[in-house]
Amino acid sequence: MEANSCDKEYILRDTSTGEYSEKRSKFIANLIPVSSEDEALSGIEQLRKRYYDARHNCYAYVVFSDDKSELITRSSDDGEPSGTAGRPMQDVLMGSGIRNALVVVTRYFGGTLLGTGGLVRAYSAAVKEAVQNAVLTEIKHGKLYELKTDYNNLGSLGHLLKKFDAVEVESEYGDEVSMRIIVPDEADNVLNKELTTLYSGKEKIDFQKDVRYGVGGNGLLII
Repeated sequence: MEANSCDKEYILRDTSTGEYSEKRSKFIANLIPVSSEDEALSGIEQLRKRYYDARHNCYAYVVFSDDKSELITRSSDDGEPSGTAGRPMQDVLMGSGIRNALVVVTRYFGGTLLGTGGLVRAYSAAVKEAVQNAVLTEIKHGKLYELKTDYNNLGSLGHLLKKFDAVEVESEYGDEVSMRIIVPDEADNVLNKELTTLYSGKEKIDFQKDVRYGVGGNGLLII
């Protein structure tokens, strides 16, 4: 994926890397999925230990706050001239739409100074390469519900969920079936009306909370 400014948001499915070289300096980017600021800070320390012999390990991260109401962004130039590493890296990350992610760019100095503009280009290019190589899943907004149904309605319910791209989180089977489902925001009103019709007005649908989620090759991720 290209690191262009976009309205959509994404999460990483796995770690991605990128490299850029200029005048014998090597810039190695590690783009890593994280779920919290603490996890990002831990990832920074791990990469510093891995690349202990490098001159600089600059970083930027973008994570949702614990209550998911805002984005937390931090960056560091790690000894490079102010504004030449961490902030450009953060700009690429924000512009790509990737969230809950840490990127660390390790620089091995090649003996030649690159200047302010050269550093900005190099650190940005390394992150762009990692973004380009990343496997991403789009973040969607939805509502988490808990519902109960008898076995006679199970087939009709499955059809409705598929029709409106709702996602089954988990199910329990006993005397009746208990399900937790995520309904995309854009389908919420219509699906709720059809569920009410299906259940003949019985109160078996309980709203739990608003969620961000993604569905990809590795299954469901709730953010």
